[in-house]
Parts: sequence; C-alpha cells; structure tokens
Amino acid sequence: MDIVTHCVLTCPQCGARSEQEMPVDACVYFFECEACHALLRPKPGDCCVFCSYGTVECPPVQGEGGCCRA
Repeated sequence: MDIVTHCVLTCPQCGARSEQEMPVDACVYFFECEACHALLRPKPGDCCVFCSYGTVECPPVQGEGGCCRA
C-alpha cells in the first residue's frame, strides 16, 4: 500500500482549503488556517488535524491502521 503524504485541509471555520505535506512519522495536533487564522485541533477520537479535516488520513494511520499516539 502506498502512503499518501499530501493532503488538502479544509478549515471548518471559513471553508478555506490548503494543500499540505504531512509528516510520515508524527501527528499534527494544531494547524493555523492561512486564511482566517483559526487554530484547528483534532476532533474527539481523531489523532490529528489531517484525520479530522483532510482529504486523506495521516500517514501513520494509513500505514498501520491505527493512531500514531500508541
């Protein structure tokens, strides 16, 4: 299975979309929207902002099928 490392994040506050490169070995817990400067945090039960607001889940979840906070 190929790991996808690029993701489009959609801000839940303003709807702005931005393409981001995801780290392959870590979760990203906070992301500041480039348009409205809202601070995105993971939704309850998600390990990172990519899993909550992205077009694909983070690489650790893609590769292992589980959260990287083991």
